This record gives sequence, structure tokens and C-alpha cells, in this order.
Amino acid sequence: MPEDKVEFELVSPEKLLVSKDTDMVVVPGEEGDFGVLPRHAPMISTVRPGVISIYEGKTVSERIFIAGGVAEVTPTRCTVLAEQAQPVSEIDPAAARQSLQDAQEDLAAAKTDVERKVAERQIAVSTAMIRASA
Repeated sequence: MPEDKVEFELVSPEKLLVSKDTDMVVVPGEEGDFGVLPRHAPMISTVRPGVISIYEGKTVSERIFIAGGVAEVTPTRCTVLAEQAQPVSEIDPAAARQSLQDAQEDLAAAKTDVERKVAERQIAVSTAMIRASA
């Protein structure tokens, strides 16, 4: 791998989605987006629902929606273990809006803390998908 690149891997429970050398990756961290460049300080972060942007030069070459997960960064690599992932271009906005509506109804009908947490999580994911597809 060239020293001026960062190796990026995106893994979902189903498969390895991306494995490539890139100039920069921007990840939606739980406490805010963070960019990963070569020689980045080591860190681990939870990842919120949002879009990973993969850069070639100064241009975004790929945008991938993730529903959350964990990111590990070393000076030469960024690995994201995603709960669920798909290219932004494959998001169905109508399905995302329906998922949001269903989750809001589930939240209104929730009787336990667990049901509330599940509905709130789905609301967050659906809202992020709608934003990503806009």
C-alpha cells in the first residue's frame, strides 16, 4: 500500500463490502463525523446511522449508507464493522419514509423500555436514510 493512502474496509454481517486503498474516508462517528487520512492517530469509535464518504483525490468516489456500527482506525487502515450497509444510490426513499412512519407508530404503541428503544433506533436509521437519499 502506498504511504499516501489509507486502507479502507467496510464489513457488514453478510460480507466484506469494500476493501480498497483511498485518499480519505469520512465516517459518521457517534460524536460527529471524522475524516481518516494516512498516519491518523489510532482510535475506536461507535458509528451512528449516516453516510461514509470515500475520497479519491479531492472527489467523493463512493457514498455508502450505514445503520451504525464500530470503526477502528490505525495509522494505515480504517475498518468499519457496520450493522447494515448499502450504497446511497440504492436507497428507496419511499421505503425509508414508510419505515419511519412504521417506527413512529411502534414508538407510540410501545409498552416497554425495550420496545421504545427498538422503535427509537429504527426512527434514527430511517431518518438518516431519508437524509442520505435527498
